[in-house]
Amino acid sequence: MGIRPGSRAHLAHAPADAVHALDLPELDLRQELDGTFEFLHLFTTTQEHMRTRFPVLRDHLAQGGMLWVSWPKGGRLGTDLTMKSVIGIGYSLGMVESTCLRVDRTWAALKFTRPKPGKTYRNSYGTLPGQRPAPS
Repeated sequence: MGIRPGSRAHLAHAPADAVHALDLPELDLRQELDGTFEFLHLFTTTQEHMRTRFPVLRDHLAQGGMLWVSWPKGGRLGTDLTMKSVIGIGYSLGMVESTCLRVDRTWAALKFTRPKPGKTYRNSYGTLPGQRPAPS
């Protein structure tokens, strides 16, 4: 996942078994969102919840930090999230995706970072505010 040991971190709504499966390095894990973090991870099962919590976490993300989003794969746990919708929501909220991985049998994860200034991002699933959609 590219997380440095000792990084200031916050895990939001994380099931214990999924956290165990991540096999994270030793982190400065905080329960409260105060200040900035190098590593944030949101576990969510609905588009509405992601749209609500993602911007809160994004606003606590340190420059150069990463915000991972995990959702249940294949419609498990009654989710309305898919990789396409997760990317679309992330882009609509000003972040770009880079890496996807399998957490465990239930959860997938997608890494979001801040866009690089001046770079145009073209993704068929999402568009950054102020940029034109990717050609069809």
